[in-house]
Amino acid sequence: MSKRLAAAGPPHRRLLFRSSPIPARRTGAAVDLTPRALGWSSIHFGVRHVARGTAWRGRSRREERCLVLLRGGFEIQWDGRAVSVGPRADVFAGYPSAVYLPAGVDFRIVATEACEIADCRAAVSTQSSGVKCEPTVIRPKDCGYEIRGGGNATRQIVDIMPPAFPAARLMICEVFTPGGNWSSYPPHKHDVDDPPREADLDEIYYFRYRDPNGYGFHRVYTDRRDDTVRVTHGDVVAVRDGYHPFVTAYGYDAYYLNVLAGSRRSMAASDDPRYAQFRHEWPPPDPRLPLVRRA
Repeated sequence: MSKRLAAAGPPHRRLLFRSSPIPARRTGAAVDLTPRALGWSSIHFGVRHVARGTAWRGRSRREERCLVLLRGGFEIQWDGRAVSVGPRADVFAGYPSAVYLPAGVDFRIVATEACEIADCRAAVSTQSSGVKCEPTVIRPKDCGYEIRGGGNATRQIVDIMPPAFPAARLMICEVFTPGGNWSSYPPHKHDVDDPPREADLDEIYYFRYRDPNGYGFHRVYTDRRDDTVRVTHGDVVAVRDGYHPFVTAYGYDAYYLNVLAGSRRSMAASDDPRYAQFRHEWPPPDPRLPLVRRA
């Protein structure tokens, strides 16, 4: 496990990882979770703070990556191309911008203002995908929009890299949940490769709240174990298997970034049969949504 993180749970089934604070006007990784730290071979997840005017360089020989702007703005250069990304005041202020980079691409970022970037990576091989992967700038207008569920289980889904995106393994979305609501509900799982019913996917949940004092509860359970963790601003939950619903406390609008990778480019999942009927009998959606609108 990264020395930058404190963790909760038994070492062999650790679910919860906490961010470390980065002082204002400083550069550093609030989160740096390698596949080994996460207990799988698929996803490497980090959150990097970059001070205004500071450069950050990177290259992953065997990992594709998507850099999702959480706050601020930056210029990115690769292969002689330079692109400005942002600004974004924070995740609740507007739709995301991101940059997808296939494995082996060198990049250099310069923060045009203090920024926070989610560094989402997935291990790839020549067998990972038959599609041709190219560096791609993802603008707010390119991102999806869905209001899912109903009543106090309504949430907003913003796709950044859906299954149709031309990448090897990475799939990414943002989810906005109003205070008091359930999300990832009915409880569902994706830990068996059984197409088209279900794909075997590892998944990151990276949480933020409109009010940093906010909190919620994330349950991860199978027929062999049942764990519930309290999640706060900046926390990461690693879902390796099992059903995994989330609820945010009353009064605290929640955000989470989902990063998935696994057996195939599909988000097919199976509902817990005890609660599956709710998907077919939703009440009207929560009128507080959408929480975030396209510019």
